[in-house]
Amino acid sequence: MKVMILDNLPVAEPRQRHGNGNTLKFYDRGFAVGLKFQDGKRYFIHNHLSFDVLYHPIGEGSARIVGFEVKPFSVKHKYDRWEDQKTKLSTCNANTKTYVSRSQDPQELLEDQEVIFTYDVSFQKSDIKWASRWDTYLLMTDDQIHWFSIINSLMIVLFLSGMVAMIMMRTLHRDISKYNQLDEEDLQEETGWKLVHGDVFRPPSNAGLLCVYVGTGVQFIGMTVITMIFALFGFLSPANRGGLMTAMLLLWVFMGLFAGYASSRLYKAFKGTDWKSNSMRTALIFPGSIFVIFFILNALIWGQKSSGAIPFGTMFVLMFLWFGISLPLVFVGSYFGYKKPAVDDPVRTNKIPRQIPEQAWYMSPVFSILIGGILPFGAVFIELFFILTSIWLNQFYYIFGFLFIVFLILVVTCAEITIVLCYFQLCSEDYHWWWRAYLTSGSSAIYLFLYATFYFFTKLDITKVVSGVLYFGYMIIISYSFFVLTGTIGFYACYWFVRVIYASVKID
Repeated sequence: MKVMILDNLPVAEPRQRHGNGNTLKFYDRGFAVGLKFQDGKRYFIHNHLSFDVLYHPIGEGSARIVGFEVKPFSVKHKYDRWEDQKTKLSTCNANTKTYVSRSQDPQELLEDQEVIFTYDVSFQKSDIKWASRWDTYLLMTDDQIHWFSIINSLMIVLFLSGMVAMIMMRTLHRDISKYNQLDEEDLQEETGWKLVHGDVFRPPSNAGLLCVYVGTGVQFIGMTVITMIFALFGFLSPANRGGLMTAMLLLWVFMGLFAGYASSRLYKAFKGTDWKSNSMRTALIFPGSIFVIFFILNALIWGQKSSGAIPFGTMFVLMFLWFGISLPLVFVGSYFGYKKPAVDDPVRTNKIPRQIPEQAWYMSPVFSILIGGILPFGAVFIELFFILTSIWLNQFYYIFGFLFIVFLILVVTCAEITIVLCYFQLCSEDYHWWWRAYLTSGSSAIYLFLYATFYFFTKLDITKVVSGVLYFGYMIIISYSFFVLTGTIGFYACYWFVRVIYASVKID
């Protein structure tokens, strides 16, 4: 796929879709550089491009470009010869456009064979106004699929909401009433989530690392929400190339303030004392791992001498944003977060940990975590197809209204599935819920990466090793980011749930 730009408009192939007695014109961004013959062994290159530049007059002698269309052709050009010497192309003249459109002799791609590239340009008057020139590019021709995706996701949310409502309104209400009426002797014979009240707020193993990932997740949530709000109001127009990525990067940098605050608040709740070390890890662990992967992928692009490689100047700017702005903001947020009083737990933690009884196979950490990631992924996987298509097949994605609805459904799904599984875990007298709450919804990133692998083998025609490495490298970055985002949502939902239920019972 090749993309050219004229007056900030990307070149596109015009297409038509027929239905309901109407003909709908839409664009396929870019154009194919060639085609494969049916036998799969021969390849033909598009060596002639026929451009149509659409313009809209705005006054006497003035006009604005409102369209940039192309039709690629494969044609074997011929020379006029005189005394066995090539003089000029007999196929390149005033009738070139007619000739190439009717040519039955395509240019096959063979080793050590000359390939001649040509083009022609025509200018066509158009009624499209300059303010509406992007409408055809952004035309959504598959809105029914997006509505199906939302309805499918809503069914998942309704199912989970019913389970959460049953737990909160029926089971928990009954349990709390019963526990509050029991005396000390009867309580010894009871089982369930009430019995682990003395251990449920015990800090987990690797508590500092959990604080780092929770803080990073808050940073992601802030960046995602604000980016979508800007996109919904039309501030991130596709006419401003790179505007979306720039906005996300800058928001990520400034959201470091909230990352440090959230991380230090949780760190202090875990009775941590070295808040500066925790702040440093919050500022370095996730961005550092992403930067290493990104640098390796960029080095591969450099090795291929591609113009798509990020220059050293841009890399220096990224480093400055990271160490010059983001890292100090993380420390500022951590300072104010750690300065505030620690969050008081609703129940006291025993000095001696309670022994956890043997768990059923379906309550094992690995099984429950993997099960918990299915529904959040199921809520977004249809929309994920269009996002991957826009990234890897040069299609436009500008339906942020649908995306914002799907994001809200994802938030609710992550919160509810984590609460449900956490409740079952506590009923089994297993109080190691901190990390499992994060990993339950975060495991949806595993399914995202598996789907990306499926997409690679079924939708993309990538044969070069470097291109495959780039694809999976970037999908690892996306999946890792999705893990942090969804894991933090599930963690905070579960944290709120546990605090609410244990604050509702009387503890002597």
